Amino acid sequence: MDKKVVSLKRLIPGLIIGPASWLGPYIVMNSLFLPALIQHLDAPNKIKLVALFSTCSMIVAAIANMVAGALSDKTQSRFGQRTPWLLGGAFAFMVAMIGASFATTIPVLLTAWVIGQIALNFIVAPMVAWIDLAPESSRGTASSAYGGLGMALGNNGFNVIGAMFLSQFRLGFIIFGIFTFVGTLLAAIIVHEPSNVGASSVEEIQTNSKEKMTLNSLKTIFPTWSIGRDYYLALIGKLFQGIGNFAITGYILYIMTDFLHRGSQTQSSIQLINLIMLIFGILMGFIAGPISDKLKILKLPVAFSTIFLAIAALMLFFFRNNTGIIIYAFLAGIGMGIWNSLDNLLNLEVIPDKNRVAFFLGVYNLGNTITQAFAPVIAALVISWFGFSAIFIVSFVFSLVGGLSMLAIRSVKR
Repeated sequence: MDKKVVSLKRLIPGLIIGPASWLGPYIVMNSLFLPALIQHLDAPNKIKLVALFSTCSMIVAAIANMVAGALSDKTQSRFGQRTPWLLGGAFAFMVAMIGASFATTIPVLLTAWVIGQIALNFIVAPMVAWIDLAPESSRGTASSAYGGLGMALGNNGFNVIGAMFLSQFRLGFIIFGIFTFVGTLLAAIIVHEPSNVGASSVEEIQTNSKEKMTLNSLKTIFPTWSIGRDYYLALIGKLFQGIGNFAITGYILYIMTDFLHRGSQTQSSIQLINLIMLIFGILMGFIAGPISDKLKILKLPVAFSTIFLAIAALMLFFFRNNTGIIIYAFLAGIGMGIWNSLDNLLNLEVIPDKNRVAFFLGVYNLGNTITQAFAPVIAALVISWFGFSAIFIVSFVFSLVGGLSMLAIRSVKR
């Protein structure tokens, strides 16, 4: 069977709009609206409740991502393998977030949030597999579009607008939930995934399903360490870097109010951080890939980008004023810009089974969701034990470990 290919003229815009449409609203809701609503409903227990929500999210996200990827791999439709699932997930996410906006108790909010996390991963898992639709010689470009530009817009661009809704966070849930569906629909229309009806026979699908049910087949889903060493190191690096980053961004609202005591300047401070990070993130998205191609370096910039994040965390700890906020945003913007531009490309280079690119990309991309869910749990424990100051040390250490894991990769020399 011939591999389905989509031209870069259609694929690149879709890989920019698509991840921005799900990641941006999620970041805004997770870091701003959800903590604000939790605080409104149960202020005395807000730190523990954020950790509870994150734990539940992490569990359902991990399961939903695997299920969504497996289902989309087996799907046949005239709209392609991925499009039906990610559109269904986007619609369900929108409905769940609208439901969250009307929550008047923590249990109702938790239920809506968990449903939303399940739906979100039915966008994430199929969408990252769009990278595999790129021409063989252009996968790096497609990966950079997804991670360097789409993720940069999602990580920072939406928070600039989202901060404007801090006083109307219930309305924010509705607006950004709708945006996820509309943006995902637009991306799907632009990419226009080819039909795969008749791509494989029913007998072949049944045979593959039976093979996957055997014990030996289950053992080969993930290769042993000796075979997949570099892939696992990249995955470990992504998890540690992500936790280091999201330990701060997941509590940015509380850091501004409870640690830096910004008061009425909280909204403007959050907007300033995200504006600076957005500018540098997009800048790195445009130049990091070409520079990497020209100088033939990939591992080193990805690994050292975590150093920028590690130092950025310390700036907030030491300065605790506008200077610290600006330096943090500057360093974190450069670090995340380089990371988002090149980490998917590095992952492509170390995938242990080139016949399962979409699967391994999906597992690697799961690091985005898991870290955003797991980081607040670690942060909540650290804050409760040692106070807000310790969260920056945790971010520093985790970011460095992530970089060292990337440096330990052997198959990519530079």
